Amino acid sequence: MTSRELLATELTRARDRTLRLVDFDDAEVRRQYDPLMSPLVWDLAHIGQQEELWLLRGGDPDRRGLLSPQVDQLYDAFVHSRASRVDLPLLPPADARAYCATVRGRALDALDALPDGHPDAFTFAMVVSHENQHDETMLQALSLRRGAPLLDRGAALPGGREGVAGTSVLVPGGEFVLGVDAETEPFSLDNERPAHVVDVPAFRIGRVPVTSGEWRAFIADGGYREPRWWSPAGWEHRQRAGLTAPLFWNAETGTRTRFGHVEDIPDDEPVQHVTFFEAQAYAAWAGARLPTEAEWEKACAWDPQTRTRRRYPWGSADPGPALANLGGDALRPAPVGAYPEGASAYGVEQMMGDVWEWTTSPLRPWPGFTPMVYERYSVPFFDGAGSGDYRVLRGGSWAVAPSILRPSFRNWDHPVRRQIFSGVRLAWDADEPLARRATDDEPLARRATDDEPLGRRATGDV
Repeated sequence: MTSRELLATELTRARDRTLRLVDFDDAEVRRQYDPLMSPLVWDLAHIGQQEELWLLRGGDPDRRGLLSPQVDQLYDAFVHSRASRVDLPLLPPADARAYCATVRGRALDALDALPDGHPDAFTFAMVVSHENQHDETMLQALSLRRGAPLLDRGAALPGGREGVAGTSVLVPGGEFVLGVDAETEPFSLDNERPAHVVDVPAFRIGRVPVTSGEWRAFIADGGYREPRWWSPAGWEHRQRAGLTAPLFWNAETGTRTRFGHVEDIPDDEPVQHVTFFEAQAYAAWAGARLPTEAEWEKACAWDPQTRTRRRYPWGSADPGPALANLGGDALRPAPVGAYPEGASAYGVEQMMGDVWEWTTSPLRPWPGFTPMVYERYSVPFFDGAGSGDYRVLRGGSWAVAPSILRPSFRNWDHPVRRQIFSGVRLAWDADEPLARRATDDEPLARRATDDEPLGRRATGDV
């Protein structure tokens, strides 16, 4: 398949998914389920507006498009906060669908005329990634919706394995290649580049993400009531927000609400919908810490035998149902141990899909960073840029499209966010004892090294 055919296929696949996520009556699509999220109809038209901007208008916002300038600016995410979008004079759902269809027809014509290997192929791939990322955002919105379920319980998943929860593997110290280049990953985004060598001290990392069963033990032991496990900013947020369990949990009944379905909390599933602050507190309670970005990526992508990066944790094969839980059909993470064939060279499992995993790292550019054609994708969110404090998440969730995810992919959010499909994987210094948690008679586990600052209070909205 040529790159042009591949891009056409991925554009169509993303659009089919988008339309399924807005296949509701007009009143439903116009609703705002939570001030954190946009109405679905805004996301729908924004997807079309960005596609038109980058594929038909050459990225020039002043170049006249299919929408009037007054309507076009309604879909600028930097101008209108999510909370305010429900009050904007947005395109009606039928008009938004028609607009997206018209833009897509013209975009496919432009793609068909594009020679193989043309630099503009990257822009098409960027648009594919953008639409898929908004599809995940719309699933976040739907998860916050109250009322009778709109979605079913999701597709079946493979069973997990006993004996893997709470275990870890050693990653020896040494150099590895962090990040990627356009030559190896032509559709990678700007903050993933360039590839560069870093030296990472030896560490241990959880074989699988932290499970809901393990999190229950944290709750039962008073983890949400003990300030000693929390950073000062985290404890302040815990008190202000009244956090007592992951989002959607009823810890007293042992149930959760998932897309409107009330069900028992599965102990063997990765815990989901926790903030960075909660993840940090759990790690301290467990006698561990969160991994850095570099540690996470080394455990995921580096092959110590060949001294090269793998394209995916398991090798070069494209993601499939035997390797990872991706694509969104399951509507939940898979049990831990469900994908032994998807393990990395170090034996770390489920690093792609299931839940986004919080790291200690703030979002910063790699040395030699160069903005891509969409200059505002990363730059406004870098540490120190003034947009607020962000922490990086790695690995993707069950909702991520497999075609856009790589070990180098970097996601980020405020440390207070938990409507995202976020979870936890633990790490330890190699010489640190693997105590499950510190007791009253033991020193507290170190929560951050000198270059891993504790979270600061986040402000603003994205």
